Amino acid sequence: MKVTILGSGTSQGVPIITCKCDVCHSNDPKDKRLRTSILIETNETTICIDAGPDFRYQMLRANVTKLDAILITHEHKDHIGGLDDARPLIFVQGKPMTIYASKEAQEEIKREYSYAFANEDERYPGAPTFNLINIDGSAININDLTIEPIELQHFTLKSYGFRISNFAYITDLSELSEEAFQKLIGVEYLIIEALRKKEHYSHINLSQAIDIAQRLNVKKAWFTHVSHEMGKTADINPTLPNNMMLAYDGMVIEI
Repeated sequence: MKVTILGSGTSQGVPIITCKCDVCHSNDPKDKRLRTSILIETNETTICIDAGPDFRYQMLRANVTKLDAILITHEHKDHIGGLDDARPLIFVQGKPMTIYASKEAQEEIKREYSYAFANEDERYPGAPTFNLINIDGSAININDLTIEPIELQHFTLKSYGFRISNFAYITDLSELSEEAFQKLIGVEYLIIEALRKKEHYSHINLSQAIDIAQRLNVKKAWFTHVSHEMGKTADINPTLPNNMMLAYDGMVIEI
């Protein structure tokens, strides 16, 4: 299984418009972060998790020509804002794009993209079509992939992480419940958010992410959803445990 980091940044991305900090003006490509998303590929299946405002460019940059499904962690704009750009894939594949999302996220998708759900005789010919499938906690089976959703708390919202065998992707959480932690036991490769060094009311910070990775005793951990407040990649990575590092856009992980 191949995992590509499509984006490793926060809702504003990095650099941030108008910001004059050293990170936003860094020349290091690893400090350029699109909105958080990953691509997962096997011999049979291609899926992505989240489709934010950078979705179009992320698909082009990763040369994606086939997409079996999109999994949505939650309904915030930086995670669903690019769903309209799935249109070329929908047209080429000749069927609606399958989207797995919670009921709450589905409501927001229907509101944001109401034109995609119009009656067939009223729908604009160039509009996207979506096949929404509810995430209810049970396993998701897509061809050769079995995906276990893991419910997370993201301040006042419900969000979902996803586990595939010994790999897990966890982002946008303010805390990790004991129930969620138990579902992650046995994971060896973990992508988890680490917003910044300071604590935050709706996201876990670097020390919290390290603690979770160490409690799980993972072989490798990569930190995503990284803010410009974290600091430069070249400065942060040497301070981390040997088996942990900041993820960066375009990174490819073989699992």
